[in-house]
Amino acid sequence: MDEQQQQGATGELRERKKKDCKENEEPLTEEKSKTALSAERSSKYVACQRFTKLFCGCFAAITSGMMYTVYLSTYHERKFWFSTRPELEREITFQGDGAIYYSFFKELLRAPSFEQGLFELTYNNKTVSMKTLNAVRQMSLYPELMASALYRISASHEVMEPMHFYISMVFGLQGIYVTALFVTSWIMSGTWLAGMLAAAWFIINRTDTTRMDYSIPLRENWALPYFAVQVAALTGYLKNIANSSAERLCFFLVTASTYTFMVIWEYSHYLLFLQSLSLLMMDYLLLVQKDKVHEVQKIYLLSLLLGYLVQFENSALLLSPLLSLVAGSILANCIQMNMKRGTFIAKVMDFVYYYLVFTIAVTLHFVIKTLVADKENGHILQFLEAKFGLSMTNNFTTSWLLCQESLQSPSADTLLRLTQSSLLPFYGLVFTVCCFSMSQMIFRRICGEPLKEKLTLKDGQIGARPEVIYHIIHSALLGSFTMVFEGVKYLWTPYVCMLAAFGVCSPELWVTLFKWIRLKSVQPVLLAVILSTAVPTVIGFSLWREHFPRMMMELSELREFYDLDTIELMRWIKREAPLAAVFAGSPQLMGAIKLCTGSKVTSLPLYTNEDFMKRNENLYQIYSLRSAEDIYKILTSYKASYVIIEDSICNEVGTEKGCRVKDLLDVANGHMVNEDGDSYSSSKYGRFCHEIKLNYSPYVNYFTLVYWNRSYFVYKINTVISFQY
Repeated sequence: MDEQQQQGATGELRERKKKDCKENEEPLTEEKSKTALSAERSSKYVACQRFTKLFCGCFAAITSGMMYTVYLSTYHERKFWFSTRPELEREITFQGDGAIYYSFFKELLRAPSFEQGLFELTYNNKTVSMKTLNAVRQMSLYPELMASALYRISASHEVMEPMHFYISMVFGLQGIYVTALFVTSWIMSGTWLAGMLAAAWFIINRTDTTRMDYSIPLRENWALPYFAVQVAALTGYLKNIANSSAERLCFFLVTASTYTFMVIWEYSHYLLFLQSLSLLMMDYLLLVQKDKVHEVQKIYLLSLLLGYLVQFENSALLLSPLLSLVAGSILANCIQMNMKRGTFIAKVMDFVYYYLVFTIAVTLHFVIKTLVADKENGHILQFLEAKFGLSMTNNFTTSWLLCQESLQSPSADTLLRLTQSSLLPFYGLVFTVCCFSMSQMIFRRICGEPLKEKLTLKDGQIGARPEVIYHIIHSALLGSFTMVFEGVKYLWTPYVCMLAAFGVCSPELWVTLFKWIRLKSVQPVLLAVILSTAVPTVIGFSLWREHFPRMMMELSELREFYDLDTIELMRWIKREAPLAAVFAGSPQLMGAIKLCTGSKVTSLPLYTNEDFMKRNENLYQIYSLRSAEDIYKILTSYKASYVIIEDSICNEVGTEKGCRVKDLLDVANGHMVNEDGDSYSSSKYGRFCHEIKLNYSPYVNYFTLVYWNRSYFVYKINTVISFQY
């Protein structure tokens, strides 16, 4: 009985323990389920928050680009009354080389098929007299090829005229330009408020950020939006992103945009050379992952080789400094990788690696220059030598380039405009803080101090981020060139807008600044977060109050562009001149004649080809102190039928003395005399453009006046010379 009682008691005790364990497990299970549920809700909330932020940012970026596109379209319409004018008057608005680009677009659409149009452009003998040129290669007509193909494929001819389609594409690309700047600033700062501020500064400083007002079809207006996309993708690629799929997307965009940019603009490789130099400097200072730099260099090399093939074996790309630098870097890296680590030679190689890179690059450049015969870019070297005072020149083309406003030092008005819009002061602040922070980090690395792999906001080291370092170095290089050539401001100022907006909207910049001044009265992080929102808000409100009314006034103001004399000249040519007639005159006017009348001309506004530069100089002689016989021989050597004298060039007084076309010709021809510090022109012949208007022999023997108005005098070049005394 006792044993049975003991067994019963033991069983009851076991049951009680089981019950107690179950009772204890139930609250633990409930706590775990509650924790898991709260974690799931928290992750969903974070994901929802990120999606909302991403959606709002993307919506703001796209809206900014679309608004800028609408703004440009409306401004263009108000300025020219574009949609209400006849086609001839609309074509007159394309100035300079822009007229030539659009004329080839028209030819592509006139062709029975795209293939036929492409063939006619690559073997073109209907544009310039006595010359068959590959217009696609010489004029970089790839934008026109893409536009004409899209116009045919999309059946846009049913709803839109070719001219409206063409300029709409350019306006749309400018919208992509603004969107790319928005995204770049957003990636760097982490807030799309920075993107909105960058877009606002870009649009307000439109005079210094784009050349859209000068001419719509310019190559840079087509190309720079692709470069902006490349910069945005490169920023994301250099940033330490945990998401590998996002990094691959950035790499793909860098590849596609680099190649497109290379093909569209003939000077793109110079800009990419500066970008490559910036990355190489970062690699030298160990500020970026080496593998990423080498991957980007491979993209450059592939783009150069593909561009060389697509551009009909363009030798200028083989002589590009970008090719030499990238090839030198890749070769030096291969040599270094094939050496055994730890050996004496390997240690020496680590020390002289970048010396070897530049040695190989310079040697390779001279070897290619010796093997490849290319005269198209020789004038660039002559210009640079004259610009920096390394040589004196009387060459007309070089002197003419030196007189161009875009190739001179920036005026005080440019810096004043950028300061009045508050852009330059904030850029100076951001650039200074980032430079000092970057220098501080480099000094620590040299001293051997350990650096954090993952930085936080409290660290206040904005200059330690690879994407920030890249933009600082690249903008410094572009800014240096802008101080020498004003035209580079169209590359530099968008950078300034993006960097200034990123800086003032980044809490990290303010924390870095507060750490230096050792702010202790207030929490630096809290104050930085407040300022990163408050400062851009104040700037935005100030910009809206000061510049928004002016922009609205521009859109509401009805302007009128009506060049009656040029329109009458084009109408006379279309009505009276034979179809086989060849016209001679200034290159800018020849571009307009080719577009508006389709007639053959003797020259084009093209300064990247030695033959065209020589033609332009010879045909400008109609404004020099040369005899009628000399001018007649020059014109007939190019099979010209008519010569057009422009009164604005012949009687030019507005341009600074020494930079007028007739002054440059007198210097080049040796007709400029210096006495007692004064310069004046001297020749036994009068100025041709003046003398021909007097209608006396021997001028009337060679030329017959057939048309004139207030601005233009058209003379028929006599095939049979009758001497009258």
